[in-house]
Amino acid sequence: MKTQAECFGCNTYSYIRSEPAHRCVARLADFGFRKFELMAHPGHLWPPGPNAEDLVDLRRILSARGLEVVTLNMPNIDINVAAAAPEMRAYSIAMLTGTIRLAGEIGVRGIVIGPGKANPLFPADAAELVPHFFAALDALCPLAKSAGTALWIENMPFAYLPAIDGLMSVLDRYGNDDIGIVYDVANAHFINEDIRTGLVRCGKRLRLVHLSDTGRQQYRHDSVGHGSVPFRDIPAMLRDVGYRESPMLEIISRNADNDILDSVERLTAFGFAPAVAVSSP
Repeated sequence: MKTQAECFGCNTYSYIRSEPAHRCVARLADFGFRKFELMAHPGHLWPPGPNAEDLVDLRRILSARGLEVVTLNMPNIDINVAAAAPEMRAYSIAMLTGTIRLAGEIGVRGIVIGPGKANPLFPADAAELVPHFFAALDALCPLAKSAGTALWIENMPFAYLPAIDGLMSVLDRYGNDDIGIVYDVANAHFINEDIRTGLVRCGKRLRLVHLSDTGRQQYRHDSVGHGSVPFRDIPAMLRDVGYRESPMLEIISRNADNDILDSVERLTAFGFAPAVAVSSP
């Protein structure tokens, strides 16, 4: 029987400044996690030049313990594929190209990206921003396919396409069925999007669901119970849309171990996982 933690994936955002990815994965596996989303960040796992020894250690740990890195993610506040400056767009694509290469080396299914950001004080129209996004997809999709991975676009409140309906409409225009969606319930809740409607709108592109908590006044990715995300209702929503993957916990905390395991307990009580004991290291 699965432990509670095995029913979820775990994102490593909280650990990007404290330990390299291979040590982080090994420790979280001791808690019972088997699937991971690794953050690309200097000192944790950095695509422009990952430490060869660290990458060997990561592959060894994944293989020896039967673990999977489902996705690689890069803090999307650092890059912008829809930037006004061509140099910033080129830099962003270069960073994502490195992430794709790294994903191919460790057998990752998806690369989490955003559609880009607009100037919040004087935003450009979508007519200007969407072509930049499409140009990035033109460059990155073939690279992802050749590396054995794919681009998975996330709904992000700070993106110029924050709502899933607009994001899906743009992807439908682009037309590449290999492009997936990562649906983040906290991001949807923060912008007052109906989560059930959002999940349905993702359709066949839905690849992964991110779980964390937030209110609607301050954007957060807190542990479960510290915001107002309606977690009790979400298991039924996921069943209704035929979602079968392990949801990915993307909890950002200074007390991450305790907050992540507490969230596992709370989500289990809401029906996300079997009611069994959490593994201890």
